[in-house]
Amino acid sequence: MSNQTEWWAPVKSDESVTELFGGDRVAAAPGEPEPRRRSRASGRKREERMRKQRRRRSVSVLIVALVLVAGAVYVVFSLMGKSLFGGSGDAAQVTDYPGSGRPGAPTIVIEAGDSGAAIATTLHDAGIVASEEAFRTAFNANPDAASIQPGTYQLMLEMKAEKAVQALLDPKSKVSMKVTIPEGLTAEDIFTRISKVALISIEDVRAAAADPAAIGLPAEAGGNVEGWLFPSTYQIEPGMQAPAILAQMVAKTVQVLNSKGVPQDQWQDVLKKASLIEKEAKLHTDRPIMARAIQNRLDRGMTLDVDAAVAYGLGISGTALTRENTQDPSNPYNTYKHLGLPPTPIASPGEISIDAALNPAEGKWVFWVAIDLETGETRFAETHDEHQENVALLRQWQKENGG
Repeated sequence: MSNQTEWWAPVKSDESVTELFGGDRVAAAPGEPEPRRRSRASGRKREERMRKQRRRRSVSVLIVALVLVAGAVYVVFSLMGKSLFGGSGDAAQVTDYPGSGRPGAPTIVIEAGDSGAAIATTLHDAGIVASEEAFRTAFNANPDAASIQPGTYQLMLEMKAEKAVQALLDPKSKVSMKVTIPEGLTAEDIFTRISKVALISIEDVRAAAADPAAIGLPAEAGGNVEGWLFPSTYQIEPGMQAPAILAQMVAKTVQVLNSKGVPQDQWQDVLKKASLIEKEAKLHTDRPIMARAIQNRLDRGMTLDVDAAVAYGLGISGTALTRENTQDPSNPYNTYKHLGLPPTPIASPGEISIDAALNPAEGKWVFWVAIDLETGETRFAETHDEHQENVALLRQWQKENGG
């Protein structure tokens, strides 16, 4: 063992040394960075790479977390649905509502010929029934459902399907206006009523009346709608136009004539006679008698001498008629000067007057006169002398009543 003492010579800054932990310190070559500085730079790069890796891992974790949260929300909402917000969690599975519904539904339109399936679609789309299947089932279960009428209806939101069927069968559910046509109105009077109720200009109503094809006017009418607008009460649906309104009135007249077995080639003459009866007779019991008097005059070749027809041709009230008017042959409706029936009906006759024209009473009357203008009491006569006695009764009434 050497007893020589070890020693280290001072090391200059440019000499190579052995690192304390085994690393060799190598002297830098000319133009290269000093080795210790290069080592520090390498460390910084490693730390930067590690920071970037940590950031990437953080972003990935965040994305995964968001995906998991979104999935959880979807699952919860799918299971609980609207119950989270106070609604029914089973809304998507509801096939029928439980009650009579609540206000707020839009009006719906049932078209002519709509099947139960078509109505089901209409109601479901409007939010009235929960499902088309529920309504179809209720429709098929109700024997009266096939009689649901076309039209515009106001129902309720969220109705039980059975209740919806019942509501459609209830006339009170229909949204419509009504126009009532009394017996004895002229076509122009009827046009005015339609215009006021349906809010259609009277010019549009007149234009529709002048188009026979648009309103279904039979050829027997000769293009003139007078007498063919049957007196009744009609439903006018929202948006209904003049041709459709007049068409249902004409169709009603045709239906009545057919139901009574009137041959089509006699339709116009029956309406002419019935319109004269409608305007002249005030009491129902007088109508068959007047029908016979008119027919007797026609059979004997006598003029009809109907004041109401003369007034119609002049466009004036019967109370304004003068003797001069009855002597004017230029008026084609002057039944004092022209033989036979007037060119057209002079008003829309009702069913009682039509029945009278078809079934005149038996008798030989050829004259009639109202002897009381307030009650409409009428006297009929077979001879001119008897008729003059009745006219005297009228003059007495006029004297006593100031007119």
